Formats: sequence, structure tokens, C-alpha cells
Amino acid sequence: MPEAGAEGGIRPVPQTGFAGESLSCLRGERLVFREVSFHLEPGGALLLEGPNGSGKSSLLRLCAGLLKPAEGRLVYKGRDIAQDPEAHRARLAYVGHLDAVKAVFTVAENLAFWAALVPGGAGRAQAALERFELDHLAEVPGRFLSAGQRRRLALARILVQPADLWLLDEPTNSLDRAACEALTAAIATHRSGGGLVVAATHVDLGLGTVPVLRLGSPAPAPAVAPEVS
Repeated sequence: MPEAGAEGGIRPVPQTGFAGESLSCLRGERLVFREVSFHLEPGGALLLEGPNGSGKSSLLRLCAGLLKPAEGRLVYKGRDIAQDPEAHRARLAYVGHLDAVKAVFTVAENLAFWAALVPGGAGRAQAALERFELDHLAEVPGRFLSAGQRRRLALARILVQPADLWLLDEPTNSLDRAACEALTAAIATHRSGGGLVVAATHVDLGLGTVPVLRLGSPAPAPAVAPEVS
């Protein structure tokens, strides 16, 4: 697989897609990573790999605008995301370690809650339930769901809240093989429409040849994700 890299230097500002330029991250007094760069064209995907504590989750939080880089910047279609954080939040879907499932809501109510936050979301709810095989659990309260079912519900959320950029932190945690295949299919559909994906993972997501950014170890020069035709 090609690799994204950790390399400094002045480069032209990308006018398309999503890019990180010479990013460094501090958590407290600890330098988590430095000089990390990547660039995704529309339809591109980037996999984040590395040992625990190497900064995968921190980089995703930087990409989501939840943390500020100590150095460097993130650019979407030629514009620094720090210039309009609200617009950036509106264009992304972030699935972290916590599934954000409301225990007292049923599966259908959880999805309806998320769907109501975006125009047209309600019309996509049933398809999202079916994609992750949750339709038979629609009336089950969140507190009764297994870890895998909760994860599938969290992933269904990104289908009812369309976003250009998907940020996925260990999305296959607790998933069985069928659910992993559903996720792979959802990502492929998203990318075929020009969507972008950055995912931290320890497993093969079945995405084909995409750049890999290995944190916690030296890496070569930045790579560009192939555009999906």
C-alpha cells in the first residue's frame, strides 16, 4: 500500500479534497506526533495505523476540529478549517470510541433523533436500519443492545446524516463479519459519490489500495489517495 507521510516543507495549498499540512499534536506536555501531512482527493480514503497511544484518535479529533494542532493546519477545498469551524462540523460525520446511543430510546428513536438534525434525514432512516441489519431491533431500547448492536447503530447514524467527510475511529470494534462487510459496502458507496474517509483501524477494511499513515514510526513523503472514477 502507498503511505501518507510525516514530512515538513512548503507545498502549494491543495484546492480540492481534504489535507493536513505539517501537523503536530500536543496532549498536555506530551508531543503525540509531529510533521504529519496527507492529502485526499474526492473519493479518497486514508487509513491510520499504529500502536495504542501513537495518536490515531488525536489525529481524527484534529480532523474533526475538536482539537487544535500545535503546529500546521487542516485544509478543505483550499480553505483552512479554522476559518469557519461551524461549516467544517456540518460537512463531517465523526464516529469515535463512544457510540452516543441513548439508553432510554429505542433503536428507531435513536436514529430518528439523529435524522431530525439534518434535512431529509428521516427518509433515510429505514435504509440505514436495513443496511446494518437493525430493522428487527427497531423497538428495542438502547440499554438492551449488545456492544456490536450499539456499534452498528452508531454507524447507521452516518447514513442518515450525509456528510462529505467520514472520520471513523476503530469502526469495526465489536462488529461481526456481516457488519464489517456492511461497513465496507457503505464506505464504497460514500466514496463512489466523491466522499472522503479517514479511518483508524487495526484490521483490513477491504478498501483496496489506499494510503496508509503509520503513526509512531518514521514514514515516507505524503501520498495522495487515488480518485475514484
